[in-house]
Amino acid sequence: MKQRKSSIFLSYLFLTIALIAIMFPIYYAFTMSTFNEKEAYSFPPKFIPSIHAFDNYATAWKTVNMGRLIFNSAFISITVAFAKIFLSMLAAFAFTYFGNFKGKYFFFAIILITHMLPLPIRIVPTYELMRTFGWINSYRALTIPFFASATGTLLFRQLFMTVPPSLSDAARIDGAGPMRFLFNVLIPLSKTNVGALFLIEFTYMWNEYLWPMIVTNSNNMRVVQIGIKMLLASEAQAAEWNIIMAGAIIAMIPPLIMLLLFQRTIMEGFSLKEEK
Repeated sequence: MKQRKSSIFLSYLFLTIALIAIMFPIYYAFTMSTFNEKEAYSFPPKFIPSIHAFDNYATAWKTVNMGRLIFNSAFISITVAFAKIFLSMLAAFAFTYFGNFKGKYFFFAIILITHMLPLPIRIVPTYELMRTFGWINSYRALTIPFFASATGTLLFRQLFMTVPPSLSDAARIDGAGPMRFLFNVLIPLSKTNVGALFLIEFTYMWNEYLWPMIVTNSNNMRVVQIGIKMLLASEAQAAEWNIIMAGAIIAMIPPLIMLLLFQRTIMEGFSLKEEK
């Protein structure tokens, strides 16, 4: 009994230390965002919030037109997340339920291999393709290259393979076609996976910096991560870290909202799997 209590205590102690280690940078960024310039450069550093938060957040918002940048990032992230989920489901459905076509495993292997290619290798040919299509500095260049997802295809394929064949046989006997079976049976069963993949892809696209920097050339098409970089002063001037941290905290809010929205769906899926 004592051994079990000590084990539980050590587990909670480890989790508490891990939580502090994870949350402290966020807390310090928020604290920094409430300082004036003098307090931001004070030593030793302060860890108690100051009274300049409103001015700093207003300055960060106006300096880089943060509203437009957030709209761009949100539009791109939501569009890519929905497109990836839809296309991944269709591809996984084809690989699972239309398994008699030639080269099935070859094409699936090719999809997985694309996941191993690092982003820098794909940048130059993708940029040339966007330039050929005349899509530079447009939403099409910021979204369409990200629509395909090897991770999503693998995730949904593995899920669909766990569905009993009797379920598809029963749907076929009832007169349900392939697409009706997909939308009325498989998609409702995939709710947890859809929520998890949407959250992952939304966060990934929200944090995207390199590709939007390359493929856009006007401030109206920039994204929020570039906006944070724009808050940095030139080399001749000292960086206003209080303003930069205010912009970073603003940029954290939409992914946090998405996490809170999808948290219940994801946790319900985990609890259902535990019950099984």
